[in-house]
Amino acid sequence: MSESSSPALDFKSANLYAVRIVLHAADLQSLTDALDKRMHDAGSFFENEPVVIDAEQISDPVDWTALVQALRDHRLYPIGVVAEGDNLEAARQAGLTGVELSSPIVRPASTPAADHEVPVVNPAAPAPEPAAAAAPEIAPAAMVVRRQLRSGQRIYARNTDLIIIGVVGHGAEVIADGNIHVYGPLRGKAMAGARGDESARIFASQLDPELLAIAGIYRVIEERLDPAQHNRPCLVQLENDKLEIMPLGK
Repeated sequence: MSESSSPALDFKSANLYAVRIVLHAADLQSLTDALDKRMHDAGSFFENEPVVIDAEQISDPVDWTALVQALRDHRLYPIGVVAEGDNLEAARQAGLTGVELSSPIVRPASTPAADHEVPVVNPAAPAPEPAAAAAPEIAPAAMVVRRQLRSGQRIYARNTDLIIIGVVGHGAEVIADGNIHVYGPLRGKAMAGARGDESARIFASQLDPELLAIAGIYRVIEERLDPAQHNRPCLVQLENDKLEIMPLGK
């Protein structure tokens, strides 16, 4: 190959969205039973996702080979592990790579200025020298989707909010690192705060979902919601590690 030829490959940095699976026990049967139930409840919401196994809380030995196979049987694909000591070494021998998880992204809160915060200027006083103002940090614009989402379709808004103007149909999935707004019926699955933002919220003008999730804490809607919530404008938020659904307006 001549020096002027393009290389056959190149290395570049990349950010990857992955599901974090936190282990609270080492017993394989307990883990596979919990995995079966979670995947049954969530349907296809987590299928075909790369996952990182977080075993930091586990000191007892884990059967990594069997656990990895159980995950793959559910179409979840482990790409790394967080563990310590013998468990980390055993995970590496099972083909997993030790990784470090970054802290969840905390989006800065926006606070509107109140009227009393505006300074009153005395017209007789000399004008002060203008202070050099720091350039405000510009948040990424929300992703806006103006169409119906049908079964099997998925939209992911990375590092920002997601606004859907239309129907999120049964089997469709909407995911955002920030808030989710649905101006229309929300009948599919919605996950806000996908990278760990517990302050994220879900807003819908007609709430009738299959699954709701914020920062990884989810609720499967198996029965019709309360009449005050079903097909009504609602807000969903996380309170004390539990999803709360609150009607909006009258």
